[in-house]
Amino acid sequence: MTHTAATAPPFGRALCAMVTPFTASGTLDLDGARRLADRLVTEGCDGLVLNGTTGESPTTSDEEKAALVRAVREAVGERAAIVAGVGTSDTRHTIELTRQAEKAGADGVLVVTPYYSKPPQDAVEAHFREVADASGLPVALYDIPGRTGTRIAPETMLRLADHPRIVAVKDCSYDFLGAQKVIVRTGLAYYAGCDEHNLALYAVGGTGWVSTVANVIPRQVRAVLDAFDAGETARAARLQQRITPLVEAMMAADLPGTVTAKALLGRLGLPGGPVRAPLRPAGREAVGGLLAAYREAVAGAVAEA
Repeated sequence: MTHTAATAPPFGRALCAMVTPFTASGTLDLDGARRLADRLVTEGCDGLVLNGTTGESPTTSDEEKAALVRAVREAVGERAAIVAGVGTSDTRHTIELTRQAEKAGADGVLVVTPYYSKPPQDAVEAHFREVADASGLPVALYDIPGRTGTRIAPETMLRLADHPRIVAVKDCSYDFLGAQKVIVRTGLAYYAGCDEHNLALYAVGGTGWVSTVANVIPRQVRAVLDAFDAGETARAARLQQRITPLVEAMMAADLPGTVTAKALLGRLGLPGGPVRAPLRPAGREAVGGLLAAYREAVAGAVAEA
């Protein structure tokens, strides 16, 4: 058995939602970003999402966002696609960030639903179309109503699929039926945005994943897709199960994934640095639990190899 997605992957299959490394004093750590990006690509990621939620986009400046894209492009060259998060609650600002990302060397942009103002579906659709019209970059829609307060309804997604530059979706809707409905009826590339759905969405025609957990175990998260593509579906399920405790520890323990990823990266001696306020670092007990789950995931992958 080989995997058949609804369309060819526009940004690769295995994308890491990369943290934005900061120095101990809280400034942007471009050298650390280069080193982290190189490690992620070397360990199996064929795409990197920068300046997303995990990248602390609410607390980085426009200048920092552009500098990060340029630095990572320099580090990875053409070995991986770079997708820049540009979504804001303001259509004009989102367009500005899209054009900035294009100039900085991004291969595509990730555009989240405008948040807080809760626009109706016709306004959501108009927002995405205006952004897609503003540059030559392909666009991935980011559906995460738990954070934005507004869903991209499947019917809206079906209409947006006719835009030539709207090519993908990062799905954090927790509406598995809705996602399948759009996969079946469009050519949009669907990426799981919640690590617990990586294998499940892939199995029904998804394109791959945008993973926060891949910041710390890129090779192990990638191995799930590789096993499925090789027709080893039972092994793919076991590999997904092996990393599930770490997924839970990082993504479902009342701490944002940015906080848990940076806590682990720091303990592993990898670039990450502190989080910016209002986020706060993980406490000692939380870090202990994260490390235990990390060691279990790595040991499980070794045992399965």
